[in-house]
Amino acid sequence: MPVEFLGIAATHDGSEVTPRSGASFDKDYTLRLARAHEEYGWDRVLFAYGSGSPDPSPAAAYIAARTERLQLLVAHRPNVSYPTFAAKTFATLDRISDGRLAVHFITGGNDHEQRREGDTLTKDERYARTHEYIRIVKKIWTSHEPFDHEGTHYSFQDFVSDTFPVQQPHPQVSFGGSSPAAYAAGGAEADIYCLWGEPLAQTAEQIASVKAAAAAAGRTDTPRIQVAFRPIIAPTEELAWEKAHRTLARIRARKEGGVLSRRHPLTNPQNAGSQRLLAVAAQGERHDRALWTPTAAETGGAGNSTALVGTPETVAQALLDYYDLGVTVLSARGYDLLDDAIDFGRHVIPLVREEVAKRDAAREAERTAERTAS
Repeated sequence: MPVEFLGIAATHDGSEVTPRSGASFDKDYTLRLARAHEEYGWDRVLFAYGSGSPDPSPAAAYIAARTERLQLLVAHRPNVSYPTFAAKTFATLDRISDGRLAVHFITGGNDHEQRREGDTLTKDERYARTHEYIRIVKKIWTSHEPFDHEGTHYSFQDFVSDTFPVQQPHPQVSFGGSSPAAYAAGGAEADIYCLWGEPLAQTAEQIASVKAAAAAAGRTDTPRIQVAFRPIIAPTEELAWEKAHRTLARIRARKEGGVLSRRHPLTNPQNAGSQRLLAVAAQGERHDRALWTPTAAETGGAGNSTALVGTPETVAQALLDYYDLGVTVLSARGYDLLDDAIDFGRHVIPLVREEVAKRDAAREAERTAERTAS
């Protein structure tokens, strides 16, 4: 199976360990970071969404016009625009990027953050809305005749777009969540289903839930699975763990100096994914080969927050453990965004790609031998 690496398209140099040095949209830094991902072997970068953050769509257009191969994943919350508008926006972006766009639809797991932009639905209502929204966007991308829509959350008549994506039938749809409502919506509609970095056993359970939801929705295929981590690498194991503990100390220092992020609460998160990460952290600091949880505990299980710690070889083997579960999209971002993207691309990505190629070749040889024997 092919493996894909997803990085972050941050619009400034701030993170959990350091305040940003300039504007929230630093054009020069945004471009440097994107080009570093392109140069060092990453496949795609995520343009994240926050209620007060720079809008990801024009940021993605800016990068698309200044890169050649890097693929773009644009995060989008359905509450901020009507699906007819969003479908045209994304089709235009796919045109600008010559077919390099994917869209990550965010339902929203924090009521307070959602209400900052006027969204007052409950979480399950939001998932139902996202499901309806994705279906509409897909239909707009592929329909060349006007159509009406009468749904729970959206209603319009006689709509047809004159702007269609390059990719056929449409750009990939990415989706995440760890609740039954999330599995149902994403299992039905997602091309890529996104999970946060949990131990292997729990990840396998979530993959099974996604597959079951896809089957229940009548699909004959299943979404590709993505898992996200915060790699902390160094030339030796000892140096990697020293770096991990320095990173944790820097996170704590940032917390003492102010708010880490307005998107995520540091305690009592509402979303199931963050609750799961905190539960894993409560079970112990270290899991499996290299999974480390204090970074998640310190940030309230906020998003992608569990770390993989070790040498490049150790971290690569840990990622391959997830690949063996069926994970084909590996999402990673460090804490010093630019330097860590370069180091991970230089030292970890080639190891994983080489081993994946060996495993795929071995599997193909086994299949060939079985066909020959029969």
